[in-house]
Amino acid sequence: MYTEQSLTCADCGTQFPFTASEQEFYAEKGFTSAPRRCKSCRATAKAARGEQGGSRGGSFGSPREMHEAVCSACGVTTQVPFKPSGAKPVYCRECFRK
Repeated sequence: MYTEQSLTCADCGTQFPFTASEQEFYAEKGFTSAPRRCKSCRATAKAARGEQGGSRGGSFGSPREMHEAVCSACGVTTQVPFKPSGAKPVYCRECFRK
């Protein structure tokens, strides 16, 4: 059903293959257009956005703002990625995992 195509990268201008299996994957995911970049340029663009491991977090590579808190279970001072309001207990990493 799908045949291998040769595409031109919009960033670097090199030719790259768009294989039948890649086309099938794109169709399964509901993507309606072929990739515009070669694998190398896609990886470079992804790194520039700060994406890692397929994570699409909110701050795009900016360091997360951490806030100091005291663990409600063991009393150790810890850092959390939100500003504790005091309305709910806050746990250190170890106590949270328990």
